[in-house]
Amino acid sequence: MSKKNIVFVTGNVKKLEEVMQMFKNFYKDSVPFDLSNRNIDLPEHQGERDEICKLKAQAAFEIIRGPCIVEDTSLCFNAIGGLPGPYIKWFLKATGPIGLYRMLKGFEDKTAMAVCTVAYVNEHGEVNIFSGETDGTIVEPTTIETFGWDSCFKPDGYEITYAEMPKEEKNLISHRMKAMYKLKEFLDHKVII
Repeated sequence: MSKKNIVFVTGNVKKLEEVMQMFKNFYKDSVPFDLSNRNIDLPEHQGERDEICKLKAQAAFEIIRGPCIVEDTSLCFNAIGGLPGPYIKWFLKATGPIGLYRMLKGFEDKTAMAVCTVAYVNEHGEVNIFSGETDGTIVEPTTIETFGWDSCFKPDGYEITYAEMPKEEKNLISHRMKAMYKLKEFLDHKVII
């Protein structure tokens, strides 16, 4: 019997690698489904995190016509009411990690929350949303460049940033891992694999 294929909609190779490694760890190398990816230019919606992710998932399903996963990442600065939130992609593109750090220069509160919102769409087009959060602090970027804002986000309980962590360590505590683990539990209980 062949395994069900689930398409992870991303063009970000590093994100794909992280997620594939997470599922291998969750299932002790015996993942009960195949995970492939497609780079689809999905519409960028505005609104609340869950709604943005749901709309992206529905758009992906219209193209894929099968089980798929979309993910949306937010970085929420507590000092400015949760912004940039789901708009972090554009803030990062415009300012880089150093600009994100400088945005909080005038604020005493440098705390932030990294949020990963994942939408799973089954073969019938039904959407389920999962999210994972990691609290931390925005710090002056490290010289280590990985991807995104990892070089300026120091998770609570650590003296180093995401960028300075070995991938394996980051994958044990990250917001993405927490969301993907909730998805794994859902898939296990729904017996849809």
